[in-house]
Amino acid sequence: MFTSPAAPPRRRPLPEGTGRRVLVAAVASLVAEILIVGTGAAVRLTGSGLGCPTWPRCTADSFTTTPEMGVHGVIEFGNRLLTFALVAVAVLTLAAVWRMRKRRRDLWWPALVQLLSIPAQAVLGGITVWTGLNPWTVAAHLLISLALVVVMTVFLHRVRTGPGERVLAVPAPLAALGVAIAPVTAVVVLLGILTTGSGPHAGDAASARNGLDATVLVGVHETSAWVLFALTAALVVWSTARRLPLQRPATLLLTVEALQIAVGVTQVALDWNAGVVIVHVFLAACLTAAAANVVVHLRRPVADVFEERPERIEA
Repeated sequence: MFTSPAAPPRRRPLPEGTGRRVLVAAVASLVAEILIVGTGAAVRLTGSGLGCPTWPRCTADSFTTTPEMGVHGVIEFGNRLLTFALVAVAVLTLAAVWRMRKRRRDLWWPALVQLLSIPAQAVLGGITVWTGLNPWTVAAHLLISLALVVVMTVFLHRVRTGPGERVLAVPAPLAALGVAIAPVTAVVVLLGILTTGSGPHAGDAASARNGLDATVLVGVHETSAWVLFALTAALVVWSTARRLPLQRPATLLLTVEALQIAVGVTQVALDWNAGVVIVHVFLAACLTAAAANVVVHLRRPVADVFEERPERIEA
């Protein structure tokens, strides 16, 4: 069943027992996961991927950068330091949901996954350094970071909406279109990662590329981005015409896609300008979060529906 067309609901209070502390932790977690993607891109696209040539130390004799390593060492070491900020956010998030870990498993597990992912990502980052920035380990490192963006997007949504059985918030055909957004977004992002891995920015002048044809990948990636844009535009038009609660998430996603397409076209026109590519990678994380946000808004708690307008439930 689904809720019949109605004006988007007013912002509802947080579910009982959640608290603003948990909400702040959820927002901080999502923001941190997106930012770490952006800073990682900055390391690679400034040629600082091997600014610290070993791991876990920065040099064979020091955990910190040295003056001889120059700006590349500072950038790479700075990114490593950001891991500690991410650890702090993850620990605080887990602490915020600790007391509700038994009754709110939907919050406990994402918070735990975020914390446990940090040492795993650190090890993968170390392997990436040891292999001289192998493009495939770099890609895997980024994919895991984007997967964590999805996890924390779901986490934030659950904090705001609460637990319990859920029903479709939109008609089934529109829900199917919304669900299709997820795999298409995944294809767009994956093609983008492969395209970047075939381009000129290896993270270090001596590092290899993935060997794929960048010209072909640019064309395929751009085509997939326009397909995603068309699907999202249809989602916006449909949800707006029916005044469905999916309107705002879909519009946000369409806006991010428009920005991403514009930046992507610009980066190719400017011959892979590093600064523009950094923005493109950062927007990929934003795109991932916005697409996940659309999917989670396809359903809503049964209790929430009955509270607002019980007579407007249709089978």
